[in-house]
Amino acid sequence: MTTVAFAEVPTPVGPFVLAVTEVGLVASGWGPRPSLAGRLDLAEVHDADRTAFAVAELNAYFAGDLRTFETPVDWRLVSGSRLRVLQALHRVPYGTAVTYGELARLSGSSVPARGIGSIMGSNPIPIIVPCHRVIAGNGLGGFSGGEGVETKRRLLTHEGYLQPTLLDL
Repeated sequence: MTTVAFAEVPTPVGPFVLAVTEVGLVASGWGPRPSLAGRLDLAEVHDADRTAFAVAELNAYFAGDLRTFETPVDWRLVSGSRLRVLQALHRVPYGTAVTYGELARLSGSSVPARGIGSIMGSNPIPIIVPCHRVIAGNGLGGFSGGEGVETKRRLLTHEGYLQPTLLDL
């Protein structure tokens, strides 16, 4: 049985939920707690100590004091090509972006660029595994977290990849 502790963190892009197992961060996202039922044999525990490091890092990221997350990741919700793609994405540096095709090449997987978009849409650990840093060759592309592409734009602006607009002032 896996135990998981949850924490909700207020962020500039909306309330963000973290789910941490004894191994590391297994899921995160906007809105209600990520549903892990049927994906893990789990029991919820109330353990603020378990989530404290991930919460502190997320707060430091939004304060502009953190560029590389050190929070351990529990990859058990992904496997095969999805795992290779998300692990390659996890190494894409702060303040940069890659295209869907570049991420496919970086991962060494046979997933075509179009399939990378599907993997990004099902990323169980957004922000820490930075799917917002994957863009289309002709623009930002899509984003399924928070308020969609607007959240992606705000995260990329926060990291300095995009220039602020009047909306950010």
